[in-house]
This record gives sequence, C-alpha cells and structure tokens, in this order.
Amino acid sequence: MEHVISGKAFVLGDDIDTDQIIPAQYLAYNPNDPAERKYFGMYAMAGVPPAQSGLPQGHQRFVPEGQFKTQYTIVVAGRNFGCGSSREHAPLAMAEAGSKVVVAEFYARIFFRNCVNGGYLLPCECAHRLIDHIKTGDVCRVDLDAGELLDQTTGERFPLKPLGDVKPIIEAGGIFEYARRAGMLGGSRR
Repeated sequence: MEHVISGKAFVLGDDIDTDQIIPAQYLAYNPNDPAERKYFGMYAMAGVPPAQSGLPQGHQRFVPEGQFKTQYTIVVAGRNFGCGSSREHAPLAMAEAGSKVVVAEFYARIFFRNCVNGGYLLPCECAHRLIDHIKTGDVCRVDLDAGELLDQTTGERFPLKPLGDVKPIIEAGGIFEYARRAGMLGGSRR
C-alpha cells in the first residue's frame, strides 16, 4: 500500500451509485481474464450524469473515449459514495482505470468493504465537504501517515479520518492476502 498518493482529482457529487460507476451493460466482461479486465477501466464512471461529474460541459469523460486509463488518480466525492447494488466491479473498474484512492464524506458500506477486501482502492473519509473546496483537475496529495489531503493547487489541507481496523487488510492488499499472511489460508487438510 502506498502511503502517499499524488495526482489529479476527479470530483463527484453525492449518492454516486455502483450502476453509475460501472453500468450493467459492461458487466459482461470477465474480470479474471486480463484481456477483458481492462474494459472495466475503459467504462469506469460511464454512467455518471454530466451534472455530477465535476467536469465543465464539453470536456472529456473520466476515461477518454477509446482509452483504458484515466488521468485522475484521486477521486473526491460527497456523501454515500458507492450506494446501490453490491457489485464489486465498481471499485475494480475505478482501479483498472488507474485511480488509487477515493476520499468521500462517507461510503455505502458494501462499496467500502469491496474496496478493502479486493484491495482495489484506498477508501479514505474526510469530515469536510471536500467537493465544495476541490475542483476536478486540481493536483492533490493524500498522505496516510500525516492523515491529510493536500490540495496542491490551492494549498488547502484537510484532515482524513483514520483507516481504523481495515488498515492491516488494506496494507496486505486485500482480504485474501491478509488471511494468507495471517495463516488463515493454507494447504488442504487431510
């Protein structure tokens, strides 16, 4: 797990659901097939309405048309990020697109756990309403050791809530690697 993540921010509104993060028509791809997995990145955020995307009208999508990667390493969102269905494909799609961290006011519980358990994204929470301060395209730095997000474009700093009990799972890269390292998964018993 990276402790300092820097890059451009993509700002979203409240109640962004998993159907907006990865629309159902793109779930036909197989996440276990590397040739198909990249398509989850291509279609990440494809269902987000323009009014909630943080992009000025007429600007490109989260992932430019015909490409597989985004220029936005950090996603900044409002309240209830990842609500809707329980599909783990949502954080997978964002990670495949190249995002590494989401900073939201709070998450839908299942999305948060899918980020942690799959080792897809770092889900950070902030008590401040960042979507009122940070703009899409601002260069930001998330520093886990300092417990803050720095908007390098404006110089503003915002404290992050501690990761708490999920930190060891995130540091291991997901629940299966955590369980393997802890000796919970091993060879078959006879």
